[in-house]
Amino acid sequence: MSNERLLLVDDDKELCSLLMEYLSAEGYQVDAAYGAEQAIDMLQGQRYSLMVLDIMMPGTTGLELLQQIRPSHKLPVIMLTGRGDEIDRILGLEMGADDYLGKPCNPRELLARIRAVLRRSAAQAPAEGRLTDEAVVIGPISVNPSTREAKVSGELLELTSAEFNVLTYLMQHAGQVLSKEQLTRWVLHRELTAYDRAIDVHVSRVRQKLVPHFSGSGRDKIDGKELIKTVRGQGYIFVFTGQQGQG
Repeated sequence: MSNERLLLVDDDKELCSLLMEYLSAEGYQVDAAYGAEQAIDMLQGQRYSLMVLDIMMPGTTGLELLQQIRPSHKLPVIMLTGRGDEIDRILGLEMGADDYLGKPCNPRELLARIRAVLRRSAAQAPAEGRLTDEAVVIGPISVNPSTREAKVSGELLELTSAEFNVLTYLMQHAGQVLSKEQLTRWVLHRELTAYDRAIDVHVSRVRQKLVPHFSGSGRDKIDGKELIKTVRGQGYIFVFTGQQGQG
């Protein structure tokens, strides 16, 4: 039996029962909540390794629940969304979800996503593109894979696990274009698929969180908006000015 406990949040009790049976057989401890209020109560009383969250629930929606819990709960979240609900997927990722899967979902695919997200949150990078343990310092920005901390001029940068890995990979390959395929494989532990914008959203969130640390300051002549550039048709590149170092 795994020590990893999962929380399923979905008003579809039949689906929850099916997924609980399947995931329990795979060695996970699984609880279910059938609404937002019940989920909040369970999150307060139990430590979970990951939450699977349905976006479209009656009353308080999954998006609203995610927005409520994100400031105080850092656990990884996989969203379940309608097949065509791209806007909900993007909003969910922007609010701090780690991945998404369309409904109706295949239990085997959900299991694969859960395993990938848990591996990522445990900082167990794949052999290809492995994060080094050495801290990287570029200008006032530092990332430390050992402690999973990112800082700007000594001030902690609040990043999700996926956002931290995006920033770290880009900084470890500063000046080099990383394709969306590479980043999706390294950060999300899966292949990039058609119309998949998960990596784009994670990169956008990293940019947004860097900007306030530079706006109006002119520190090291770095423009927060320009630190990570999009190379059309190729991917993303961390563009650095000022001094680069490692420590």
